[in-house]
This record gives sequence, C-alpha cells and structure tokens, in this order.
Amino acid sequence: MLNKLSQLFDQVTTIARLPVVRLQFRSDLNPENVEKSYKYYTKPHPKYKIFPHKSVGAALVDLSKFRDREEYLQHIKGRNSADRHARKAKGKGYTVVEIDRNDFVDDIYEINNSLDIRQGRPMDQAYREKKTSYQSEVNFKYYGVLNSAGKLMAYGELGFYGNFASFTRVIGVRNNDGVMHLMVTEIICQLIESRTYQYLMYDTYFGASPGLKTFKKMLGFQPYRAKYSLQ
Repeated sequence: MLNKLSQLFDQVTTIARLPVVRLQFRSDLNPENVEKSYKYYTKPHPKYKIFPHKSVGAALVDLSKFRDREEYLQHIKGRNSADRHARKAKGKGYTVVEIDRNDFVDDIYEINNSLDIRQGRPMDQAYREKKTSYQSEVNFKYYGVLNSAGKLMAYGELGFYGNFASFTRVIGVRNNDGVMHLMVTEIICQLIESRTYQYLMYDTYFGASPGLKTFKKMLGFQPYRAKYSLQ
C-alpha cells in the first residue's frame, strides 16, 4: 500500500513539474477535422481522468527555440544521435518528399506489414488491411522517405491545427539505415524554416515504449503539460 502511494506521489510530482504550453486549434483550417481532433485531444485521459487525453506528458519540440535548421541539427548532434542517423540515411541515397499516398498503395501496405510487433505491441488490424485509395485532408501534409530506386521506405502523416502541428502516423521499415530519423529531422527543419508553427507534437512521452521514448528524446521532443483551446 505504501509503495503504491509512493508511486502515485511520484507521478503527481512529475506531472506538476512539467512545463505548461498552450496549444491552439483553429477550426477555419478544416472545421470537421480540426473540431474532431480537438475533441479527441481533450477527452478525459484514460488514467488521469482530471486531465485531457493528450495533455499529460505531451511530446513536443518547441520550434521557436531554433533560428534555423543548422541550430536544430547542432542541438541533436552526438555520438549516437538522430543527426548522425539522418546523415547516414542521406549518404545511402534516401530522400524525404511530400507524397500522394495513392501513388504508393503497395509500398504503404508492405511497410505496415513489415513487422508483426512494434513497440512491444501487435500491429493493429487496421494496418493489416490493404487500402486501395486514400483521401487527403486539407490541413495535412503527407511525407515519405524514398530510396534511390524511388521505393517508399517510411511515411508520416502530419496534421496542422493552429499554433502547432502533430504527427498522426510515423512508420517505416526497420533496416537500421536511419530512414525514420531522416524523415522526422527533415520535417522539423522545414517547420522551423516556415516560421508558421510554434510546436511539433509526437503523441505523448510517458506512454511511449522505452525504444520510442529514446527515439523521441534523440529528436529533441520533451514532455510538457498541454492546455488546449479551440478558436
């Protein structure tokens, strides 16, 4: 009993110490999608009912901290850094581009089914089913990593909601070439250069598996307590 109380106290203390950010949803960007997303982000947290779903430990990069891509890349440098893995992928001929997912239906299906287990959990059934077409949202961009032969090796779906952007999907093949690091670092660099958004969100920090948490940390994501508003 005392151990459980101690753990609870530690969790509450950790939450209380998180820096607070205010993330704004703007419905004029795409009313149906933005309002639906706002409701999802602000529904009660499954564990901490008094907090919104995507509030506790929101994994964010504060884009406004960096003057340009060079300053960001310098921030994530190191011996086993995201920058090193991204440069490795570039050296192998990988490139990051915006894509129409309908041009890569087979590649997306192959990526989705390239592993049975990701982050310690079985792949959701939705990934197992092959989609024949994709509909794009006007407040989204869709990115892909292509190898030198033009084959899609990773893809990401990024929603733009107001003063922040948020990944809804980040997935790729596991080949140790650094394709995921390349994709996310390049997206962050482009957002910094755009000077349009203050934050980039990649789901939550505390709910991530140890491997995914390390990946986020390498890329500069930090845990915050997010407060949401809808305009």
